[in-house]
Amino acid sequence: MIKVLFVCLGNICRSPTAHGVFESKSINEAVMIDSAGTAAWHIGKAPDKRSQLAAKQRGYDLSHLSARQVAAEDFSDFDYILAMDKANLKTLQDSCPRKYQHKLALFLDYAEGSEQEVPDPYYGGDSGFNHVLDLIESASDGLLKHLFKRP
Repeated sequence: MIKVLFVCLGNICRSPTAHGVFESKSINEAVMIDSAGTAAWHIGKAPDKRSQLAAKQRGYDLSHLSARQVAAEDFSDFDYILAMDKANLKTLQDSCPRKYQHKLALFLDYAEGSEQEVPDPYYGGDSGFNHVLDLIESASDGLLKHLFKRP
């Protein structure tokens, strides 16, 4: 089983969206998926209502998810630890033991297109949440192609 962890700052917008989308797209694969934040601001809270609404409009359910912070054991437990942006990747790199650094990457490394980071939609409008979904859907498809050699 392949274990994938998606990481953003607070674990209420981008990483739970990635969690829900990838969970839906990989339903028939041997994958364990989780999401976490580098900060502890929202531990135990549900994803942002706007993230849930935007995801639901595309057929993804985020209602079963709750925020948590990245833990030390995540570095050994997960095969892929995918950050939504460079700042969170740097935070992960700073706390990750050297022997697990190879597991860290930007999620959009798997997407088609030129954007490298999933922007934080928290302070924006509905279009930001939809843009996040576009990027995450593309990266999810690319990651599945990478993991399972899908055409």
